[in-house]
Amino acid sequence: QVQLVESGGGSVQPGGSLRLSCAASGSIFRIYTMGWYRQAPGKQRELVATITSGGTRNYADSVKGRFTISADNAKNTVYLQMNSLEPEDTAAYYCNLRQLGVNFWGQGTQVTVSS
Repeated sequence: QVQLVESGGGSVQPGGSLRLSCAASGSIFRIYTMGWYRQAPGKQRELVATITSGGTRNYADSVKGRFTISADNAKNTVYLQMNSLEPEDTAAYYCNLRQLGVNFWGQGTQVTVSS
């Protein structure tokens, strides 16, 4: 089993920044993908950004140039630096770890962008 603990959500004005963290523990294999997804009220969960254990990054078009995903493999922790936040970024953000075709999810952390 894998446990994911997220932190760093909150409320911010448009144009502001937040940094999300997700620490993974448990049975983590050498090859995996970690990332962030988000779900706004009334909408489906969508990919925000992912990073593989080899360092390959992938971003949703809507966040390219504003968000940066990074990882500390020694700590099994992934970060999401979010800059130039927009009201449309308001959502619950979920950490994900995928290994051997199995998905693990964190409990979610709320990000609210509002003036």
